[in-house]
Amino acid sequence: MTSAALAGAIRTAGTLLFVPADRPERFAKAAAAGADLVILDLEDAVAPENKEAARANAAAWAAEHACAVRVNAADTPWYAADVAALAPTGCAIVQPKAQDPVLLATLATALGPDAAIVALVETARGVLEAPRLAAVTGVVRLALGSFDLGAELDVDPVDREALLPTRGALVLASAAAGLPGPVDGVTAALDDPALLTDETAYARRLGFAGKLCIHPKQLGPVAAALRPSDADVAWAESVVAAVAAAGDGVANVDGKMVDKPVVDRARRILARTANHQN
Repeated sequence: MTSAALAGAIRTAGTLLFVPADRPERFAKAAAAGADLVILDLEDAVAPENKEAARANAAAWAAEHACAVRVNAADTPWYAADVAALAPTGCAIVQPKAQDPVLLATLATALGPDAAIVALVETARGVLEAPRLAAVTGVVRLALGSFDLGAELDVDPVDREALLPTRGALVLASAAAGLPGPVDGVTAALDDPALLTDETAYARRLGFAGKLCIHPKQLGPVAAALRPSDADVAWAESVVAAVAAAGDGVANVDGKMVDKPVVDRARRILARTANHQN
């Protein structure tokens, strides 16, 4: 997969699976698990003494396989070496603690013209800068780091009301910059598929279009929760058909006027359905 194709794949990715980069024996299993994107993690999942070995593992895998790599934060002693090692591979970069548009622009320059960056927003400053982060050339997606942000805000990261303004801010920033819906943060519970489904569906209702996963068992419930419902698909199909019959003008569906904004939403639902079937 070319770098440009990888960037396109990230824009439509619904399930994004982390795997620790110091566990290379897990890379192939993660790639075979069915995630839309595998993220090799150099940051939180790797102890300091293992950072260099993990970087070498990630660079070797990324040179041969389409993936993303979460590098260490820019204020750590490992960041510059991470970027230098990974830039030649053409992989996507997940930038943690994304809060500085200038830093993201510098990263994009280092990665080249087909740079693909996922800006992981997990600080208060990052939330406030979200519109500028999303507008940086090379940023293809925003993602939410709910646990780090919750710690900074002194709120429970699973408290939906507490992080509602943040989620709304990322959705608006993404839409304003022409990016797809952002990626929601992880659900820490590994053995509660009902909770995982509920949290994913909640984020989807707010405008999120993907979710970070930390175990392959989370992929199925997340993908199902992101998929448009049968009722939504039926509605969208009826809207598109009615407008086509009316000559692409204003139509009437179930007693309700249908004009361009409604048609645009219907077509996005059908496009999302097709993406989840591929």
